[in-house]
Amino acid sequence: MGQPVTTNPWMIALINMTVVFGVLYFLSLIIAFIQFIDPTKKKASKVENNVVTTEPAPVASVQDDMQIIAVIAAAISAYGYSPAQIACIRRKDGQAWAQAARVEAVTVRNQMF
Repeated sequence: MGQPVTTNPWMIALINMTVVFGVLYFLSLIIAFIQFIDPTKKKASKVENNVVTTEPAPVASVQDDMQIIAVIAAAISAYGYSPAQIACIRRKDGQAWAQAARVEAVTVRNQMF
């Protein structure tokens, strides 16, 4: 009884892969069963016709803009300027940052050679 049943490496690989995939399938069944009996999952309501969609309120963007303006004003006052000296704060598109990164990359490459 101490002798292996087979010494054929292909047969051993086939047996091992069958066992591995069998265990994986059994684990997937356990996971599906746990999801089925999950007590923390919220039950879907029977009434789905009364779904109301609302647009996001623009108040949040105004609040975010006010916070950004406050941060910019604080940064300018940290440099010694008065917030009263700020004439205008306008949004710019993000192309300036991308262009500055490209210029910096080219400058660094030119300095290397």
